Amino acid sequence: MHAISEYIQFNLSLLISSPLSTRNCPCRMSQLPPKSPLPSPVSEGTNSRVESLDNLSMDSFWLEVENIKQSTEGEQEECSLADVKTQEEGEAEAEWLQDAGLSDLLGDGASEKDNIVLLSTLTRTQAAAVQRRLDTYSRSRRRKNKHPVRDVRDIFGVVSSEETAAKKEESSPDQLWHNLRTSNVQRTETQDYSFTVRNPGKEEMFNMDVAYSEQAAVLLKGSFLSESRKLNDGSALTKFKIPKGRLGVTRIGDLSAQDMKKIPTLALIELTALCDILGFELKRNKAAKLKTAEKRLFGVPLNTLLENDQKLLPNTKVPLLLQSLLSCLEKRGLETEGILRVSGSQTRIKSLEQKLEKDFYTGLFRWDEVHQNDVSGLLKRFIRELPAPLLTAEYLPAFAAVQNIPDLKQRLQALNLLILILPEPNRNTLKALLEFLSKVVAKENNNKMNLWNVSTVMAPNLFMHKGLPNKIPEGKEKQLAEGAADVVRMMIHYQDLLWTVSSFLVAQVRKLNESNSKRYQFCDKRIKNLLRKIHADKDKVEKNQAEPSKIVKVHASLLLKDSLEVHLNNATRVADVLRQFQKNLCQNGWNIVNTVNLLKCNNSMECTNLLLYEVGGNIGEHCLDPDTYLLDLYHINPHAEWIIKQNPSHPRMF
Repeated sequence: MHAISEYIQFNLSLLISSPLSTRNCPCRMSQLPPKSPLPSPVSEGTNSRVESLDNLSMDSFWLEVENIKQSTEGEQEECSLADVKTQEEGEAEAEWLQDAGLSDLLGDGASEKDNIVLLSTLTRTQAAAVQRRLDTYSRSRRRKNKHPVRDVRDIFGVVSSEETAAKKEESSPDQLWHNLRTSNVQRTETQDYSFTVRNPGKEEMFNMDVAYSEQAAVLLKGSFLSESRKLNDGSALTKFKIPKGRLGVTRIGDLSAQDMKKIPTLALIELTALCDILGFELKRNKAAKLKTAEKRLFGVPLNTLLENDQKLLPNTKVPLLLQSLLSCLEKRGLETEGILRVSGSQTRIKSLEQKLEKDFYTGLFRWDEVHQNDVSGLLKRFIRELPAPLLTAEYLPAFAAVQNIPDLKQRLQALNLLILILPEPNRNTLKALLEFLSKVVAKENNNKMNLWNVSTVMAPNLFMHKGLPNKIPEGKEKQLAEGAADVVRMMIHYQDLLWTVSSFLVAQVRKLNESNSKRYQFCDKRIKNLLRKIHADKDKVEKNQAEPSKIVKVHASLLLKDSLEVHLNNATRVADVLRQFQKNLCQNGWNIVNTVNLLKCNNSMECTNLLLYEVGGNIGEHCLDPDTYLLDLYHINPHAEWIIKQNPSHPRMF
């Protein structure tokens, strides 16, 4: 029997052997590994001071692992997750197709309509990823003498017959699959990764308009930028900027819950396509049943915690206990030297856990009497004691394997997709944690905890889990520890970028909504084709106008009884409409319905905390970036309503 100190640390089953890396594909760490005597793989020219800082930081990693071991001594030996079993051939592909929303391709009798609509939105590289999984699954079924599964080209054939009227420029599905297969085989055989040194001080653009996998396919034979991984603070990290297109930038939380439910499926397909292009194999742990502790706070699934918390505070998106722990540390612990790194008393921490279980929901627990190092110990214990890893058992291997992608920008692309795939409770909880860690780093002059220090301390708590016991190859401990810390570092430093929904994914959501609407509203193909022609002619006329313009109505029913008429031109942005709304509100004496966020100042009315939402048409509800150009948005979604609403008092992420 494994001792309870035998934890998973880095289940790196994402990668297969690849020309991109000479490192072996590490699996899992379950034992407390010794400090590796191997030298740190620091690039030539790195001075001894930087190397010394690296060694000090990794000492913090091993110290944290030792603290975790001590905190679990004497506890009952059990795993909170069922053992992850090795999947037979075809099982992983079948599970992938189901998670990707393409279960009908397995021939299980599911509804065909949803599959058709989803397939019609895919890019070439995404469609190729689907085809590869289906081919593997089909071969395994034939070997097992089961009924043959349907060919995805049959599904695409149905799509083609119904959709090509609006897309004459697209090639036939059979030709598409042929081109995808041949082109991607050639890519795999001729992969050539050249590297030039990335300039840490230079700002680079992070393109979210084009699918990441399509970008990788174009750059495959080009030169990738690389950077040293041995950076101990955020000042030298490459700066990335998301270029704002005409439609602005969409953050997680800007889309309705209905539309966000579509994002993980699309992100999974895109992540798989990106890995295919880069020569990696995306492997996931099979979801296992949880064995939860009979407690109310520690060792309780996030969903259960949130259900209980929402009975007290509706719309709670981050567990109240975690909010309390972070709030306590922010008030009294941010400037404490060695916060997070310096361990509190294990005896006191376990005693505090018992008191919290008893008194937290009664309001009798006294946070002001708790030492800050003990609070940080409780925070890390809360994360470790979750029945499943915060990064999820299914995708923990993929998060850990991000370190092996050679190009920084592509590592961030993969992380962005993984965060979008996470269940909402996990994603919101992770964001709350990362925002707190950023605040710790911001106070490093006082607390002596820079970005690398914080990353090395938190990595074991995120990547080690007692529910997934196993071992890794001997001699890989230091390499894997540094890699995991680097992933945490990226999540802390680039969290604003990572919590963005790429424009190409938003466009796919719009296409899904449009296809569903057309499919269920119009059964007669002749009517559908006629309407397409009408809309195509209308769009053509509008786009050919020298100075396109449009008068639309903007509603603010929660604030005013009247609507606002807005004249749109190529320069009209969301911010302009909100300013016009404010001006009319102040000057015209509109009939105000709600004055909660309207403040009287110097005999004039000023609107504060107002946002413009796009509602309906090919989107559920979309909070618009202030820099969105509204005429462009109108052309994309002419049937939507635009509504001004109050900005929620809490940040939209939580």
